[in-house]
Amino acid sequence: MMFLAASIPDYLKDISIGNAAIVALMGYVVVFFGIVLLMCVITVMGNIFVAKANKAKAAAQPKAAAAPVTVTPVAAAAPAEAPGTAGQLKLHDVPPKTAAMLMAIVANQMGKPLNELRFISIKEVK
Repeated sequence: MMFLAASIPDYLKDISIGNAAIVALMGYVVVFFGIVLLMCVITVMGNIFVAKANKAKAAAQPKAAAAPVTVTPVAAAAPAEAPGTAGQLKLHDVPPKTAAMLMAIVANQMGKPLNELRFISIKEVK
């Protein structure tokens, strides 16, 4: 105990309980002010990074341009397709079962339903 008493500065040896409480309270206020300030800085920085990410994501998405609509006459009416189909699929040296598995894998990886994707042709690369 003598070691601790020897390390106390002279101006703190005769401090009253009330002054000690004020010093402790001021220490707590300074620490909590620093914590609140750090929290505000982290929140602002987080909002800046989220805004940057959203801006980059919006810039990466292609903007829909209004394309002129042209009407071409059709000689014969095409046969009606089943709802949810996306037209004809050309298979080049690929069995139908393999093509179906590939389409299912692509739809799963993209996170879209299969009827929203359009496959034009599937060709095996040799």
